[in-house]
Amino acid sequence: MYVGALELDLLLGDVRSLKQKRSAVRPVISELRRRFEVAASEAGHVDLRRRALLGVATVASDAVHVRDILDACERHVAGLPEFELLSARRRWLGPED
Repeated sequence: MYVGALELDLLLGDVRSLKQKRSAVRPVISELRRRFEVAASEAGHVDLRRRALLGVATVASDAVHVRDILDACERHVAGLPEFELLSARRRWLGPED
């Protein structure tokens, strides 16, 4: 079993309140969950209105499959015009860990 986690640090565009931030981030999280069948949530920067840290996690029996899913999630978020992807960080847990 392989577990992969992805942290996406985002800069939001024209957001003036935490309420606007939630309305921008929530659909992205829902889309990641639905489209890629991953666990996703806002995992940090919850009090900053123009920053968001999204956490994405997946589990599979094959490390390549985990990598492909996380790659697709990262590409999807990076391609959204309303966000700027500042950094992406991955963590892995495999059978030897």
